[in-house]
Amino acid sequence: MLNWEEYRTQLMGQIGNIAELSPDTVKGYSTLSGAGAKTNRLDAKVRELIAIAVAVTTRCDGCIAVHSKRALENGATREEIAEALGVAVSLNAGAALVYSARVMDAIAAGDAS
Repeated sequence: MLNWEEYRTQLMGQIGNIAELSPDTVKGYSTLSGAGAKTNRLDAKVRELIAIAVAVTTRCDGCIAVHSKRALENGATREEIAEALGVAVSLNAGAALVYSARVMDAIAAGDAS
């Protein structure tokens, strides 16, 4: 298994290096990342649960490392995290189903020619 704490530390170091080379890139990311907290229509825990689900669907280990820790820090339970993961699984399955329909459409188009 991955040592998530070590990975998170290494990742933050590398992002720090990117910030030195391209500060506006990281500043832009930080602005996007903090936008939800400014409106605060969703609390921090809910934002982190959403982030975990998106991290899974986009297959971002760094996002998983950061947002799983933040979710716990913001009071998310293992059960709430598991439910968010269930949403991610459902979305991935749903996307596969939608694209399966596209395949069937492409096959039908091939039959017509």
